[in-house]
Amino acid sequence: MKSQESKKEKSVFWQAVSLAFQFGYTITVPLIVLIVAGKILDKKFNSSPFLLLAGIVLSVIISSVILIIRMKKILAK
Repeated sequence: MKSQESKKEKSVFWQAVSLAFQFGYTITVPLIVLIVAGKILDKKFNSSPFLLLAGIVLSVIISSVILIIRMKKILAK
């Protein structure tokens, strides 16, 4: 009995860790990509820091939408 409960607890733990990593990637990948793109475009168009800040705001919006969609799928299960 205890071994089954222990396995289930470990499974739940690793699912939570996996979910945390997925959320981390969902936040960091758009942020890094759009920050780099914003910096490059700011240098090209000499518009510093407008496009960098726009990239940050856009990445927050994109990450939020993706996280909301994923949470809805998780809560539906």
